[in-house]
Amino acid sequence: MMERRIGIIMHGVTGRMGMNQHLIRSILAIREEKGMLLPNGDRLMPDPILVGRNAEKIEFLAKEHGITRWTTDLDKALANPDDTIFFDAGSTQMRAELLKKAIAAGKHVYCEKPIADDLEVALDLAKTAEAAGVKNGAVQDKLWLPGLLKLKQAIDNGALGRILDVRIDFGYWVFEGDWTPAQRPSWNYRKEDGGGVILDMMCHWRYVIDNLFGDVSSVVCRGAIHIPERWDENGERYDATADDAAYAIVELKNGAIVQIASSWCTRVRRDDLVTFHVNGTHGSAVAGLTDCRIQPRETTPKPVWNPDEKQAMNFFDDWQLIPEREPFNNAFKAQWELFLKHVVLDTPFRWTLREACKGVQFAELALKSWDEKRFVDVPEMEK
Repeated sequence: MMERRIGIIMHGVTGRMGMNQHLIRSILAIREEKGMLLPNGDRLMPDPILVGRNAEKIEFLAKEHGITRWTTDLDKALANPDDTIFFDAGSTQMRAELLKKAIAAGKHVYCEKPIADDLEVALDLAKTAEAAGVKNGAVQDKLWLPGLLKLKQAIDNGALGRILDVRIDFGYWVFEGDWTPAQRPSWNYRKEDGGGVILDMMCHWRYVIDNLFGDVSSVVCRGAIHIPERWDENGERYDATADDAAYAIVELKNGAIVQIASSWCTRVRRDDLVTFHVNGTHGSAVAGLTDCRIQPRETTPKPVWNPDEKQAMNFFDDWQLIPEREPFNNAFKAQWELFLKHVVLDTPFRWTLREACKGVQFAELALKSWDEKRFVDVPEMEK
């Protein structure tokens, strides 16, 4: 057994998602496991270098986690041939430019979603990576959540039969920031800074729908700015210009209907911060981030509508929890490991920048639908 080093340039990891999910729970977690086991018995050891504009923040983060390499000079980092992967979890508006620079330097690229806030820019980025022959990918972490893995298993096993409809209910109350600090950064609520729940979440829902429920045919969406004023990280009031909630109906080519509610203005009374309720001819399932429950047709109750009497049935009783037969990896770490294997072993990896273009398209068409107040067809992505 030998240790094989792989250098990773990590940009944008001082932010919440980049730091927690990608740096700490993915790359550093792999390092703590003494690297990732390869088929020949070698262990692949990620060696990150942290890159950012704020030297104080980057240095503190590196020292806090025992990382010896950090810099504010991206060009210098990209010039180092010993680092073969560039990862970006920074702002959406800067992403395409940064990735193109990395591609020009011959780096394989991996990034957070959305890969751009414009479909034309996203497609150009994907084509640039393909023409350069570099390996590329975008985060589609929801596919490796334990709840969705169990749901997919139930669907693939035929436990639900033909899918009739899906209800995706996502969100929680994000505080305005005046008397309690907000849980999300203020740029999320400014359209001019790339904010908005449609751009942020419709990319997720597209790949979840594609991989679990069927091909998208059309979408109608209504966004809203329910909370028009908020307070930023410095306690300064600002006008919210980006949607903080969105309500969509999606038609699939197989005839199923998907309803999506995404909101940062809702108080949770459901199993999880996001739930996927799937109804099929043979049964139904409800999945959250970690758990999935099913109700086969054999155990489906037979309620009778009677508004004059208090409901005697407890509709939570007739659902079966799908057991965990094996431990689950962190969803972000699971995809990182697949991408690393793709880079060093040339194993298949289908979650490419071109695949991520579908999410940008979906968000763009949802915004178009809102603007034009109508259903919008979702065309096939260009080759």
